[in-house]
Parts: sequence; structure tokens; C-alpha cells
Amino acid sequence: MSLLSNIEIIKDMVQEAVDKGARTVEEIHLHIAEIPISQLEKSGLLTPEDAEEKKELHHQSVGQIYSAIRKVNSEVGNLASEIFEALEDGKRVSDSLDRDK
Repeated sequence: MSLLSNIEIIKDMVQEAVDKGARTVEEIHLHIAEIPISQLEKSGLLTPEDAEEKKELHHQSVGQIYSAIRKVNSEVGNLASEIFEALEDGKRVSDSLDRDK
């Protein structure tokens, strides 16, 4: 297996780890953020409807942030893959030219 293939495998592993990590952190973030809203609701400072509205708004905001993180991760991975492909193509062309000499 070539060095570039090994590097691309590592890139894929890192990309997957970042994606899984972002999803895990998002879930934790959502859960933690609900605690103060729930406490405000229990203390009577927020109505159940207001609390639900605040949770939904927060979930949407957080979801957009982590979605952007995952999209950047995906785009960086795609860019890296394209670079690896270009390098491999260049190596094949170089090898072919060397054989033709």
C-alpha cells in the first residue's frame, strides 16, 4: 500500500472521529442547556409553553452550529481526498514518463 493510501486512510479515520465527536458534544450540549430552562420552568419563572419554545429555539441554534462543523469537516475531507487523487495521478504520469524514456 502506498504512502498516500495510508495517509488517506488516516485522514478518513480522523474525519470520522471529528464527526462522531461533534455529534457527541452536540448531544451533551443540548442536554446541559435544557437544565437551566427546566429549572426556570419548575420555579414558575417560565411557563411550560415558554420553556418548550426556549428549548426548541436553543436546539435549532445548536443544531445549526454543529451541522456547520460537520459540513466543514466533510468539505476539508473532500478537499484532502482530491489532493491525494491529484498526487496519485501525478505519480502515475511521472512513472509512465520514466518508463517511456
